[in-house]
Amino acid sequence: MELPFRIDLTGQVAVVTGGSGIIGGMFCRALALCGAKVAVLGRQAEHGEPVKEDILRAGGEAVTVSADVLDKASLERAREEILARWGKINILVNCAGGAVKSAEIPQDQFADAQADMPNFFTADMNNIKKELDLNLYGTLLPTQIFGAAMVGQENACIVNISSMGAYGPLTRIPGYSGAKAAISNFTEWAANYFAKSGIRVNALAPGFFQTTQNHALHFNPDGTPTPRSRKIIESTPMGKYGEPEDLIGALLFLVSPRGSGFVTGVVLPVDGGFHCYLGV
Repeated sequence: MELPFRIDLTGQVAVVTGGSGIIGGMFCRALALCGAKVAVLGRQAEHGEPVKEDILRAGGEAVTVSADVLDKASLERAREEILARWGKINILVNCAGGAVKSAEIPQDQFADAQADMPNFFTADMNNIKKELDLNLYGTLLPTQIFGAAMVGQENACIVNISSMGAYGPLTRIPGYSGAKAAISNFTEWAANYFAKSGIRVNALAPGFFQTTQNHALHFNPDGTPTPRSRKIIESTPMGKYGEPEDLIGALLFLVSPRGSGFVTGVVLPVDGGFHCYLGV
């Protein structure tokens, strides 16, 4: 991995939830390249092994830890495992989350729903609750558990993951948009709550990024964009999707004690201008 720039995190300990995923794994590698010792958290520790091995091969230090962001006891065990190994936690990146496919409403507007087609009125609210829990509760709970060990630590900082859905509701995913709006609100609440306790709390708000996971959803087999993808590109002033690597610089800025030591309560868009364009 090539970093856009380097910061000095030597001796600091970073915990990344969802660390075995595409974005979370990328964040783990970037933090390690800057000198941090990294705990790669995931429900199944073995899924984080490729990330850990990449870090070790590059000369860094990392460990995989099993934890479910919706399970307080497992997070407490993870915290104690990390503290027993490294003695402290400086950085928490709440990267676990995402949209739940079964919670999606299949049309932009109810007027588009044909007879007998699934729609908002037939949606299983349990699926939407799963989406709300995964994103919102899955950010609050790790903040509570790991944050308790961060008070008084050097460069104590938390980075949450919001979304463009926090600025305005995205069609078809009301649970995801609602949860991300709540994460932005919680980020500001926590920034104030911890302001005099030495913990900075900020968030990234990614726009639309092209990954192997979502390529089939946004592009046809011949490579042409789907109608939804065309809307996304047309609503992004830079006229393109972001690359996952575009998030690294923003993360490093927010965890840098020199670059953002007086920055807290910020939700930073990384979106090619999507959040500030109304379509006209």
